[in-house]
Amino acid sequence: MSRALLRPALELRAPITRLLQSIRPKTVTPLLGATATISVRFFNQTTQHVEQPTHPNPAVVANATSSLASQRPPLSTQPQHQPPPTPPSTPLSESVRALLPALAAQPGHYITIHIHGVPYLVTEGDSVRLPFKMPGVEPGDVLRLNRATVLGSRDFTLKGAPYVDERLFECRAVVMGTESEPMRVKIKKKRRCRRTKTVKSKHRFTMLRISELKIRTEAVNES
Repeated sequence: MSRALLRPALELRAPITRLLQSIRPKTVTPLLGATATISVRFFNQTTQHVEQPTHPNPAVVANATSSLASQRPPLSTQPQHQPPPTPPSTPLSESVRALLPALAAQPGHYITIHIHGVPYLVTEGDSVRLPFKMPGVEPGDVLRLNRATVLGSRDFTLKGAPYVDERLFECRAVVMGTESEPMRVKIKKKRRCRRTKTVKSKHRFTMLRISELKIRTEAVNES
Protein backbone atom coordinates (compact mmCIF):
# COMPACT_ATOMS: atom_id res chain seq x y z
CA MET A 1 0.00 0.00 0.00
CA SER A 2 2.84 2.41 0.85
CA ARG A 3 4.69 1.74 -2.44
CA ALA A 4 1.51 2.45 -4.38
CA LEU A 5 1.26 5.91 -2.70
CA LEU A 6 5.00 6.74 -3.00
CA ARG A 7 5.23 6.10 -6.76
CA PRO A 8 2.70 8.81 -7.78
CA ALA A 9 4.49 11.32 -5.54
CA LEU A 10 7.85 10.61 -7.19
CA GLU A 11 6.33 10.91 -10.60
CA LEU A 12 4.88 14.33 -9.71
CA ARG A 13 8.23 15.62 -8.35
CA ALA A 14 10.22 14.66 -11.44
CA PRO A 15 8.46 17.08 -13.87
CA ILE A 16 8.86 19.97 -11.40
CA THR A 17 12.61 19.31 -11.06
CA ARG A 18 13.06 19.16 -14.82
CA LEU A 19 11.06 22.37 -15.20
CA LEU A 20 13.29 24.24 -12.71
CA GLN A 21 16.45 22.98 -14.37
CA SER A 22 15.21 24.21 -17.75
CA ILE A 23 14.33 27.68 -16.38
CA ARG A 24 17.35 28.36 -14.12
CA PRO A 25 20.04 28.97 -16.80
CA LYS A 26 17.79 31.36 -18.72
CA THR A 27 16.92 33.62 -15.76
CA VAL A 28 20.08 33.71 -13.71
CA THR A 29 22.57 34.46 -16.51
CA PRO A 30 21.06 37.80 -17.68
CA LEU A 31 20.87 39.08 -14.09
CA LEU A 32 24.53 38.40 -13.49
CA GLY A 33 25.45 40.09 -16.74
CA ALA A 34 23.38 43.21 -15.89
CA THR A 35 24.92 43.41 -12.43
CA ALA A 36 28.40 43.21 -13.84
CA THR A 37 27.61 45.91 -16.41
CA ILE A 38 26.19 48.27 -13.77
CA SER A 39 29.19 47.79 -11.47
CA VAL A 40 31.63 48.51 -14.30
CA ARG A 41 29.67 51.61 -15.31
CA PHE A 42 29.69 52.99 -11.74
CA PHE A 43 33.38 52.28 -11.41
CA ASN A 44 34.18 54.20 -14.56
CA GLN A 45 32.14 57.23 -13.42
CA THR A 46 33.73 57.57 -9.97
CA THR A 47 36.31 60.30 -9.49
CA GLN A 48 39.90 59.46 -8.81
CA HIS A 49 41.29 60.00 -5.35
CA VAL A 50 45.03 60.65 -5.14
CA GLU A 51 46.48 60.30 -1.66
CA GLN A 52 49.17 62.70 -0.51
CA PRO A 53 52.51 61.24 0.57
CA THR A 54 53.14 61.00 4.28
CA HIS A 55 56.39 62.99 4.04
CA PRO A 56 56.01 65.57 1.21
CA ASN A 57 58.88 67.45 -0.25
CA PRO A 58 59.26 70.87 1.53
CA ALA A 59 60.22 72.62 -1.70
CA VAL A 60 57.05 71.45 -3.44
CA VAL A 61 54.90 72.54 -0.50
CA ALA A 62 56.52 76.00 -0.48
CA ASN A 63 55.92 76.45 -4.21
CA ALA A 64 52.28 75.42 -3.89
CA THR A 65 51.76 77.82 -0.97
CA SER A 66 53.31 80.74 -2.86
CA SER A 67 51.17 80.06 -5.94
CA LEU A 68 47.98 80.00 -3.82
CA ALA A 69 48.98 83.25 -2.12
CA SER A 70 49.52 84.93 -5.46
CA GLN A 71 46.06 83.86 -6.64
CA ARG A 72 44.27 85.31 -3.59
CA PRO A 73 42.74 88.79 -3.99
CA PRO A 74 44.46 91.55 -1.98
CA LEU A 75 42.87 92.36 1.34
CA SER A 76 41.31 95.79 1.68
CA THR A 77 42.90 98.08 4.23
CA GLN A 78 39.69 100.03 4.88
CA PRO A 79 37.62 99.09 7.97
CA GLN A 80 34.50 97.07 7.40
CA HIS A 81 32.16 99.27 9.44
CA GLN A 82 32.36 102.90 8.34
CA PRO A 83 30.10 105.64 9.67
CA PRO A 84 27.59 106.93 7.12
CA PRO A 85 28.66 110.17 5.45
CA THR A 86 27.00 113.29 6.81
CA PRO A 87 24.67 114.89 4.27
CA PRO A 88 25.67 118.36 3.10
CA SER A 89 23.90 121.20 4.87
CA THR A 90 21.37 122.95 2.69
CA PRO A 91 21.42 126.75 2.68
CA LEU A 92 18.61 128.60 4.40
CA SER A 93 15.96 130.34 2.36
CA GLU A 94 15.74 134.10 2.15
CA SER A 95 12.46 134.25 4.11
CA VAL A 96 13.99 132.32 7.01
CA ARG A 97 17.04 134.59 7.00
CA ALA A 98 14.83 137.68 7.16
CA LEU A 99 12.27 136.56 9.75
CA LEU A 100 14.40 134.45 12.09
CA PRO A 101 15.77 137.48 14.04
CA ALA A 102 12.21 138.76 14.52
CA LEU A 103 11.12 135.34 15.79
CA ALA A 104 14.01 135.22 18.24
CA ALA A 105 13.25 138.73 19.55
CA GLN A 106 9.77 137.81 20.72
CA PRO A 107 9.30 136.10 24.10
CA GLY A 108 7.30 132.99 24.86
CA HIS A 109 8.58 130.54 22.28
CA TYR A 110 6.92 127.17 21.84
CA ILE A 111 7.97 124.08 19.95
CA THR A 112 6.36 120.85 18.82
CA ILE A 113 9.01 118.29 19.57
CA HIS A 114 8.93 114.63 18.47
CA ILE A 115 10.14 111.93 20.85
CA HIS A 116 10.05 108.42 19.38
CA GLY A 117 7.61 109.64 16.73
CA VAL A 118 5.11 111.18 19.21
CA PRO A 119 4.62 114.98 19.05
CA TYR A 120 4.62 117.12 22.22
CA LEU A 121 3.82 120.84 22.26
CA VAL A 122 6.02 122.31 24.98
CA THR A 123 7.62 125.53 26.17
CA GLU A 124 10.63 126.13 28.38
CA GLY A 125 10.04 124.84 31.92
CA ASP A 126 7.29 122.34 31.03
CA SER A 127 7.27 118.78 32.35
CA VAL A 128 6.53 115.90 30.03
CA ARG A 129 5.53 112.41 31.08
CA LEU A 130 6.34 109.97 28.31
CA PRO A 131 3.85 107.08 27.95
CA PHE A 132 6.71 104.58 28.19
CA LYS A 133 9.95 103.98 30.02
CA MET A 134 12.82 105.36 27.93
CA PRO A 135 15.64 102.84 27.79
CA GLY A 136 19.25 103.75 28.47
CA VAL A 137 18.69 106.95 30.50
CA GLU A 138 19.28 107.79 34.14
CA PRO A 139 17.93 110.62 36.31
CA GLY A 140 19.95 113.76 35.66
CA ASP A 141 20.81 113.02 32.03
CA VAL A 142 20.45 115.90 29.57
CA LEU A 143 18.87 115.05 26.21
CA ARG A 144 19.19 117.13 23.05
CA LEU A 145 15.83 117.11 21.25
CA ASN A 146 16.47 117.85 17.58
CA ARG A 147 13.26 116.64 15.89
CA ALA A 148 10.69 119.44 15.71
CA THR A 149 7.91 120.17 13.24
CA VAL A 150 6.78 123.60 14.49
CA LEU A 151 8.74 126.43 16.10
CA GLY A 152 7.02 129.70 16.82
CA SER A 153 6.05 132.58 19.04
CA ARG A 154 2.99 134.83 19.29
CA ASP A 155 3.32 136.41 15.82
CA PHE A 156 5.61 134.09 13.89
CA THR A 157 5.52 130.35 13.16
CA LEU A 158 8.22 128.31 11.46
CA LYS A 159 7.08 124.98 10.03
CA GLY A 160 9.35 122.20 8.87
CA ALA A 161 9.10 119.93 5.86
CA PRO A 162 8.80 117.58 7.63
CA TYR A 163 11.21 118.79 10.36
CA VAL A 164 12.70 122.16 11.18
CA ASP A 165 16.42 122.50 10.53
CA GLU A 166 18.17 121.65 13.78
CA ARG A 167 20.69 124.48 13.22
CA LEU A 168 17.92 127.03 13.97
CA PHE A 169 17.12 126.02 17.57
CA GLU A 170 18.40 124.29 20.68
CA CYS A 171 16.02 122.30 22.85
CA ARG A 172 17.26 120.30 25.83
CA ALA A 173 15.43 118.20 28.40
CA VAL A 174 16.54 116.82 31.76
CA VAL A 175 15.50 113.34 32.85
CA MET A 176 13.73 113.74 36.19
CA GLY A 177 13.09 110.07 36.92
CA THR A 178 10.61 107.25 36.47
CA GLU A 179 7.03 107.05 37.70
CA SER A 180 4.71 104.09 37.86
CA GLU A 181 0.92 103.88 37.92
CA PRO A 182 -1.05 101.88 40.50
CA MET A 183 -1.43 98.17 39.96
CA ARG A 184 -4.34 97.36 37.67
CA VAL A 185 -6.05 93.98 37.82
CA LYS A 186 -8.28 92.80 35.00
CA ILE A 187 -10.28 89.57 35.00
CA LYS A 188 -10.75 87.97 31.60
CA LYS A 189 -13.60 85.52 31.15
CA LYS A 190 -15.45 84.01 28.20
CA ARG A 191 -19.14 83.22 28.00
CA ARG A 192 -20.27 79.75 28.97
CA CYS A 193 -16.83 79.10 30.42
CA ARG A 194 -16.10 78.83 34.13
CA ARG A 195 -12.38 79.49 33.78
CA THR A 196 -11.16 83.01 34.49
CA LYS A 197 -7.79 84.63 33.88
CA THR A 198 -6.36 87.45 35.99
CA VAL A 199 -4.04 89.93 34.24
CA LYS A 200 -1.98 92.43 36.23
CA SER A 201 -0.31 95.50 34.72
CA LYS A 202 1.75 98.31 36.16
CA HIS A 203 3.16 100.65 33.53
CA ARG A 204 6.20 102.84 34.11
CA PHE A 205 6.76 106.31 32.65
CA THR A 206 9.77 108.59 32.19
CA MET A 207 9.52 112.19 33.35
CA LEU A 208 11.28 114.96 31.40
CA ARG A 209 11.61 118.68 32.05
CA ILE A 210 12.32 121.13 29.23
CA SER A 211 15.33 123.00 30.58
CA GLU A 212 16.30 125.07 27.53
CA LEU A 213 14.60 126.38 24.39
CA LYS A 214 16.64 128.85 22.37
CA ILE A 215 16.51 130.11 18.79
CA ARG A 216 19.94 130.41 17.20
CA THR A 217 20.19 133.60 15.17
CA GLU A 218 23.88 132.95 14.42
CA ALA A 219 22.78 130.14 12.08
CA VAL A 220 21.86 132.82 9.56
CA ASN A 221 25.50 133.99 9.39
CA GLU A 222 26.93 130.46 9.34
CA SER A 223 24.94 129.27 6.30
